[in-house]
Amino acid sequence: MQIRIDGNSLTLEELVKVARENYQVEITEEAKGKIEKSRRLVDQFVDNEDVVYGITTGFGKFSDVAISKDEAETLQRNLIISHACGVGNPLDEEIVRGIMLLRANALAKGHSGIRLSTVETLLEMLNKGVHPIIPEKGSLGASGDLAPLSHMVLVMLGEGEAIYKGKRLSGKEAMEQAGIKAISLTSKEGLALINGTQVMTAIGALTVYDCKKLTKLADIAAALTVEAQRGIVDAFDAKVHQVRPHQGQIDTAVNLLALLEGSSLTTRQGELRVQDAYTLRCIPQIHGGSKDAITYVESKLEIEMNAATDNPLIFPNEGEVISGGNFHGQPMALAFDFLGIAIAELANVSERRIERLVNPQLSGLPAFLTAKGGLNSGFMIAQYSAASLVSENKVLAHPASVDSIPSSANQEDHVSMGTIAARKAREIYFNAANVLAIELLSAAQGIDFHSGATLGKGTGEAYRSIREKVTTLEEDRVMYVDINACNELILKHTIVDRVEGLVELK
Repeated sequence: MQIRIDGNSLTLEELVKVARENYQVEITEEAKGKIEKSRRLVDQFVDNEDVVYGITTGFGKFSDVAISKDEAETLQRNLIISHACGVGNPLDEEIVRGIMLLRANALAKGHSGIRLSTVETLLEMLNKGVHPIIPEKGSLGASGDLAPLSHMVLVMLGEGEAIYKGKRLSGKEAMEQAGIKAISLTSKEGLALINGTQVMTAIGALTVYDCKKLTKLADIAAALTVEAQRGIVDAFDAKVHQVRPHQGQIDTAVNLLALLEGSSLTTRQGELRVQDAYTLRCIPQIHGGSKDAITYVESKLEIEMNAATDNPLIFPNEGEVISGGNFHGQPMALAFDFLGIAIAELANVSERRIERLVNPQLSGLPAFLTAKGGLNSGFMIAQYSAASLVSENKVLAHPASVDSIPSSANQEDHVSMGTIAARKAREIYFNAANVLAIELLSAAQGIDFHSGATLGKGTGEAYRSIREKVTTLEEDRVMYVDINACNELILKHTIVDRVEGLVELK
């Protein structure tokens, strides 16, 4: 269970393996050579006392302040301790692991001028499970994720705090207990470690992975609702979608027909009604739009995961050092805002389907899906909760990338807010998962009023997954327990994985 990184070929699936399954990581021999070659050029600049940003000068507005060779180590330490200004709750350990992996992978490209031993210390921490406490807030997403990445580096210095074997310890204690020697940074190294987009990218990467699963879950939930509503399947006919060939739309229609194969509850146009409301009839178009958006975001993510994003960049083959702006998070800020909007829409349409299930004027089912309405409220307030989550998502979906606040005395006069965009997208994902949990429960309850029905090949398996955890609602009971149980099936990808054991989903 090992991943080898070279700065160029890390995949989303590999990142998830490292972040969630504790795969070990090592650097390829070729990448080690590139790191060492880049470092030799930095040492040359320092020995010659050449004026190079971040190596023999201060940072940001202080870029015109010369730093002597004797002050290089103090400069890098001061950079880390002064920049560790994060606030808020700690990032999840899986996100921290993703950050550490991505930063090491960027350094492995050989354009950062860091010592190989420093990168190996970072990977030793990752492999032994020393996870720095990184506060979630404080990054502008340009000049990289300076504040949160500084908290990561603090632990490398024997400072800050970390989680080790489930305990929150000082950085010094965590490193000692893990048998890892704390380091002292030298010229360029502090800047090489913190001047990048790896915090926003790690958060966004795990969110994209989960959202790809969530789009399949949304198709499953929608298919169950189609059955509970005796929905018309003609709208999912491949011919309809071939004449408007958006890939996500085509894939969703294929999924719906595969999930509903063999169902006795679906209808054809004209049998019960001529056509369904948009939330049923337009599932391929709505879900498909979100799928295409996620595909776009993933394409940007694959680039960023294997990019050199610090400043200045070292080009040892040319003997050059160039000060640029690869740390600027704008490409990912826009993408992660798009991701949040795409997932918010899955929740929006899911909540409208819930409304159709609980509203007797629309559903043909008992009001609020309870046989004894009045005495029992059934799913009345479950729909309220879904509506609340959807409303919150609409606030969260406002793009972070349209904002910018100048910093560093206006030297850094446009920033991306990309880390905020990634964090928002992740929060939207969690809200959307809860909305879809409520739809799954509502649809399963609606199906229970169609006694003796045969469910589809895929929907039947989904229904069984739900009913193994949550029984049919006969009388009112504490509903949050049911919602949480169903949400757990979503977050652990249990339903999707079980259904995909029978039905191939796109």
